[in-house]
Amino acid sequence: MVTLGCSKNIVDSEVLMGQLQANDFEVKHEAASKETDIVIINTCGFIDNAKQESIDTILHYAKQKEAGKIDQLIVTGCLSERYKPDLQKEISNVDHYFGTRDLPLLLKTLGADYKHELIGERLVTTPRHFAYMKISEGCDRPCSFCAIPLMRGGHISKPIEQLVTEAKLLASKGTRELLLIAQDSTYYGLDIYKERKLAALLSQLSDVEGIEWIRLHYAFPAGFPPDVLEVMQSKSNICKYLDIPLQHISDNMLKSMRRGTTRKKTYELIDLFRKQVPGITLRTTMIAGYPGETEKDHQEMLDFIKDVRFDRLGIFEYSHEENTHAHLLNDDVPAEVKEERVAAVMSLQQKISAEINEAKVGNTYKVLFDRKEGDYFVGRTEADSPEVDNEVLVEAKDVYLRVGNFANIRITSAGEFDLFGVPV
Repeated sequence: MVTLGCSKNIVDSEVLMGQLQANDFEVKHEAASKETDIVIINTCGFIDNAKQESIDTILHYAKQKEAGKIDQLIVTGCLSERYKPDLQKEISNVDHYFGTRDLPLLLKTLGADYKHELIGERLVTTPRHFAYMKISEGCDRPCSFCAIPLMRGGHISKPIEQLVTEAKLLASKGTRELLLIAQDSTYYGLDIYKERKLAALLSQLSDVEGIEWIRLHYAFPAGFPPDVLEVMQSKSNICKYLDIPLQHISDNMLKSMRRGTTRKKTYELIDLFRKQVPGITLRTTMIAGYPGETEKDHQEMLDFIKDVRFDRLGIFEYSHEENTHAHLLNDDVPAEVKEERVAAVMSLQQKISAEINEAKVGNTYKVLFDRKEGDYFVGRTEADSPEVDNEVLVEAKDVYLRVGNFANIRITSAGEFDLFGVPV
């Protein structure tokens, strides 16, 4: 099993592998085994770079199939959902192409049964002390630049009781941190409960024994349910951390992007977060070079970032995606300008991150250790999600820290994106 793309794809692969294992298949994730009979590639089709990586991976394994090194090659996931006819035409020696919601059909093709009773059962590929939990699938938002609804379909929430069962199962196997993910976690519950139920879900998950951190990702700003902040503040194992992709701050851009919000409402929302949950860590993403973005719009973004001082921030160059509303617009910002604007934002964020980190020197934080790497034990604070955020490094020569456990660490020095410390 080869997984490309985001954490949602990781969960999909884990579920597929769990099903295969329950059907007596021997399954390996991204193994370099030479005895593989079948390779399944779970692709990403989000933006140009991700699509190219998926195509390159398919071509790599297609050559292996031609050379007789593997018997069967199957492609699934977002790229396959979006471009199946083109892929079948251009890379014809793939045995089967499946979309994002074709799991039962994929299993049937392999002579396996889809086992409905395996609620929450999956072959977790992350270190066992943390796991991604997908609380919903698809998206109903009309964002102009985004092809996710084309690949993932409309929003479907998982019932609360099913997610609680999944959390208990993960906890029984050693998971201590749940990373809640969705295309749009703000929308959770509207389809099946007729009201936003994210706060209720968080509250029930926080009661699961053994779960010490619950972290919330991908909360859409428009329609954010404020009762989530009350639960976050009152429950000690819900991280005071929020990943909320804003994409822009200019009213012109927000309107064209069809984000359903304004500059004023965005400022008010951030003020609410910080008032209701003092010390909250805010992570966001931005887009540079959207059609029609002027120097004034770009400067407005820089001023906003300087003003708000996000703890964590990532930025993408705009990708002109077929069959999206924005594809009707002229992709008029030159590639080199997009690059310059991304660099300007990241340079600013680097400075902000360094200042925020420097202020942490001398303080003590609860740190969850993910791995030992070289001469360091590497972990994260409550303010950090795996793969995308800062890390805490502790020299391994004089201390021993158990991976998957928490420890109190006093910060002794800081870099732009990492902290260094010693156990207390």
